[in-house]
Amino acid sequence: QLQASGGGLVQGGGSLRLSCAASGRTFSILHMGWFRQAPGKEREFVAVISWSGGSTYYTDSVKGRFTISRDNAKNTVYLQMNSLKPEDTAVYYCAAARGIFGTKPLEYTYWGQGTLVTVSS
Repeated sequence: QLQASGGGLVQGGGSLRLSCAASGRTFSILHMGWFRQAPGKEREFVAVISWSGGSTYYTDSVKGRFTISRDNAKNTVYLQMNSLKPEDTAVYYCAAARGIFGTKPLEYTYWGQGTLVTVSS
């Protein structure tokens, strides 16, 4: 139900925009999050946006560099990533939660397949 795209190889300091397209008619009532998982590490929270788009929250390491947004008419959530660093390299996952504006993977019910972001130094 969630399809993430937009990953790729980018040089440090560059930008990428990830997209996550959702199927179904309930997208507009779901909080949407982005998580990432680097090799050998646990999945970590990146950003979340409320169902209306009125509230957002970011992990400290991406504040000021990443922006989460959504277009409910297109059933799509985005993650604009600027000033990318090698430590941002990971598989990025979008996820959806009903009623919980959370930062923990267990709070999310639906998950996309992930898209790989590689940032070279």
